[in-house]
Amino acid sequence: MIFYVDMEAECEFPFSPEEVGLQAAEAILEMEGCPYEAAVSLLITDDAGIHELNRKFRGVDKPTDVLSFPNLDYETPGDFSKAEELSADCFEPDTGVLNLGDIVISGERVFAQAREYGHSVKREFAFLIAHSMLHLCGYDHMESDEAAVMERKQEQALNALHITREEED
Repeated sequence: MIFYVDMEAECEFPFSPEEVGLQAAEAILEMEGCPYEAAVSLLITDDAGIHELNRKFRGVDKPTDVLSFPNLDYETPGDFSKAEELSADCFEPDTGVLNLGDIVISGERVFAQAREYGHSVKREFAFLIAHSMLHLCGYDHMESDEAAVMERKQEQALNALHITREEED
């Protein structure tokens, strides 16, 4: 997997965002059985930056913790079987790498939510990456049954990485 990280925010994580982000992203892709070499871009911004993107792309005039911009449309979440015919333009022509999409995280929200929920910054960051990766794989949480599926998958991925609520930074 190719995991690009662009740091726009002025925050220092007590871990490597590139390494933890890649681990969480790969855990989701492995769980979902993605048959392609995939690429994802992550932008770490601040509350003001994500606020502007949230307003511009979702019409929501407030900051949020994470935004997901998937490149694929799925008939069924996590089903990559029709990826080539549905979104041939999502594959890099020279390499065949599938560009799954973009993730934007507010670094400020990562730290604030880790404090609020009483777990490590690493756990919050990995959770947001896993959550967003599920969106990039076609999942949503608009209905309670969809939310339950996403919650189960997020926990499964983080547990596989031994990133628990009890872990310290």
